Amino acid sequence: MPIDLPPVTRNLLIANIGIYLLQMLIGDPLIIHFALWPLGSNVLLQDGVSTGFELWQLVTYGFLHGSPSHLFLNMFPLWMFGGPIERLLGSRNFAGYYFACIVGAAVAQLVIVGLSGEVYPTLGASGAIFGVLLAFGMLFPQQRLMVIFLPIPVKAWVFVTVYGAIELFLGVTGIQPGVAHFAHLGGMVAGFVLIQYWRGRLPIKPRRTLMR
Repeated sequence: MPIDLPPVTRNLLIANIGIYLLQMLIGDPLIIHFALWPLGSNVLLQDGVSTGFELWQLVTYGFLHGSPSHLFLNMFPLWMFGGPIERLLGSRNFAGYYFACIVGAAVAQLVIVGLSGEVYPTLGASGAIFGVLLAFGMLFPQQRLMVIFLPIPVKAWVFVTVYGAIELFLGVTGIQPGVAHFAHLGGMVAGFVLIQYWRGRLPIKPRRTLMR
């Protein structure tokens, strides 16, 4: 179990928890201005305040949460898996990776919401957390994880692959409405592309490869 967390993981945990406490104090204004709203939206709220998409929301939505359970479900895997990934990649690269997954998830969500025509805000670090899970599965594929509903440990790459497949199924079928499944997948895709780039496996090559 992680105890001594590296700086970026620790500061992300502090930021997410701190901003949620601020949400509890301030309330709706944070969601109105900093949640992710659909492109081109101009929403007039009941109190006469208007809101819509702003560029900063591509990042800020990832630090807002709808409930204590929502916050816990995102921060627990960050606490569990963020440290090993940060130690392998380095703090600067891990920070870049985390925010790339946040933005990738936001872009995926904007596309899906735009196609549906619905207008509602998206919030939560889930897209980045799914990117963290993807990174753990790729960088520590043979590490065995204990899953609550299974009596035996599962290799990390198997867990991540199955979890991603479940998210795709839920997103396509709409069985679990109100959850941004395609944003989760967007975070995973962004993470996958960045790791492959760092490995030198894309047409555009990095200055130096970070890993095999």
